[in-house]
Amino acid sequence: MAAPEISVEFFPPKNAAGEERLRESVAALAALRPAYASVTYGAGGSTQERTLATVRFLQEQGDYEAVPHLTCIGSTESGIRELLQRYRDWGIRRIVALRGDLPDGMENPGFFRHASDLVAFIRAFGGFEILASAYPDVHPQAISAKHDLDYLVAKVKAGVDTLVTQYFYNPDAYLQLRDALARRGVQVPIVVGIMPIQNYQQIVRFSAQCGAEIPRYMQLLFEAYADDPASQNALATEIVARQCALLLREGAPGLHFYTLNQAEPTLAIAQCLGI
Repeated sequence: MAAPEISVEFFPPKNAAGEERLRESVAALAALRPAYASVTYGAGGSTQERTLATVRFLQEQGDYEAVPHLTCIGSTESGIRELLQRYRDWGIRRIVALRGDLPDGMENPGFFRHASDLVAFIRAFGGFEILASAYPDVHPQAISAKHDLDYLVAKVKAGVDTLVTQYFYNPDAYLQLRDALARRGVQVPIVVGIMPIQNYQQIVRFSAQCGAEIPRYMQLLFEAYADDPASQNALATEIVARQCALLLREGAPGLHFYTLNQAEPTLAIAQCLGI
């Protein structure tokens, strides 16, 4: 099996300690030769300046192609256009187009109501490869699984080049989504989003928010080793690495690691995969 394309995600640090952690992780993960590093961006531009600073840092660091996230909810048409122009001037080639969550206290989503609106806007602006999200376990705010699929198909048709999934721990969810999209004539690559398990209880909280299913066997195994952190860490690496290997054998085009600015869990999974 050929080595898969690897990509990683970082979030903008909030303080000096976070900046040092990011620098260390960026240096360590360069060993995997990632195709790119995405950088998260708060809804309504709430972390815009930190995102811009992190993108510039990655560009200057030299081992990564920086790919900014861009959320549109609560944003203005002129603001998004200005940001796209800045990224174009910086030589950015890819954008992750996302809706984002409406900031607290804001009732009007603004010019862009859906990620598909942003995708169409970027496509018309021109000059970028567009990445967008997909939810194998169904978006938590979707009316139904069918509605979620209909919307995803419409979003791709608005101009998406590549889909990157939300993390999940049931490989069948990815395979079902892949096949459902194929039946609808959607042929874009669907990169597997991977969340290494650094803290099981943290993953439980994250999953409750984003709708990711934690299979029962995983729950029982982690509960069985609740008082043994070393065994939990080994178990976490084994489970996620097995999922990656299975999906790569099924033809998944790449693995995108949500690193949470920590290198070690991603490197451990890569080592298990022989990358």
